[in-house]
Amino acid sequence: MLNTRLAVLVLFLSSAGWGLTWLPIKALSDMGLDGLHLVFIAFLSGALLLSPWLYRQRWHWQQSAGLMLMIALAGGFANASFQTAIYHGDVIRVMILFYMLPVWSVIGGRIFLKEKVDAVRLIAVALCLSGAFIILDIGHTSWTGVSWIDLLAMGSGMGLAATNILFRFTQDIPVMSKVSAMFIGCTVLIGLSLMLFTSSAALPGNDAVLWAIAYGALWLTLITTGTQWGVTQMDAGRSAVIIVVELVVAVASTALIVTAGLKLYEIVGGLMVLSAAVLEGVRSDEGARPADNDEGLLAEKSRSL
Repeated sequence: MLNTRLAVLVLFLSSAGWGLTWLPIKALSDMGLDGLHLVFIAFLSGALLLSPWLYRQRWHWQQSAGLMLMIALAGGFANASFQTAIYHGDVIRVMILFYMLPVWSVIGGRIFLKEKVDAVRLIAVALCLSGAFIILDIGHTSWTGVSWIDLLAMGSGMGLAATNILFRFTQDIPVMSKVSAMFIGCTVLIGLSLMLFTSSAALPGNDAVLWAIAYGALWLTLITTGTQWGVTQMDAGRSAVIIVVELVVAVASTALIVTAGLKLYEIVGGLMVLSAAVLEGVRSDEGARPADNDEGLLAEKSRSL
């Protein structure tokens, strides 16, 4: 039986860690490191740190190399597209489109993993999305046509949902190997972004680069591993609802540290998201179906790879 209680706690703490990533990112930005260089250095350092696990555990994934490639592409695209969208677009608008994640996860979990979608799950998703939209003040956001940045933002949520589904489907592959593939995929795609979106910014002094390496090798690696381990222990829709706690932590920590204060609508939205996370976190596992290797479209694909 899956230890979902521990998984919920680990996923909650990892999501909180994601919500606090703005702190090192802001600090490194103040040191002169621009966005794409920061992400490239951080994910490259994480990929190098995790590569020994990928090599040592190769016997577990060599027969599923096709699925590992899919994890690298989906996870890499999710991270690279989100960072690119944040770097080039309006942060609030990007966040709104990204936090459609629970919808894609519930739909994908139902189609590919045959997971049950009951009334509790639907209520949790509705609470989660409503709370996220309230926090992001969607009513006062300018919507003047869909751009390529909007498509990247929405695609990043779909990419993360696909990554989480793939992690849950490939239960026989060690999590560290899958996280390593995810980091490698992101490093390659961000590297391509650096070539496509030429930046005039030069790398700052060694201190900023060393802190970026530490950020990637320690912080990002830890919270990504925790997030993806948690995802493998529960339904895709359930994990997606809990992950949105990241947004609440980001807003609350910004208000506390920058001493901006939380507005009423942010408090209400945050409570809605937390209620959805608690609703999914304390529910029983009855009726949830694990990913079986002989069902769903992914199973058909895995037999052909």
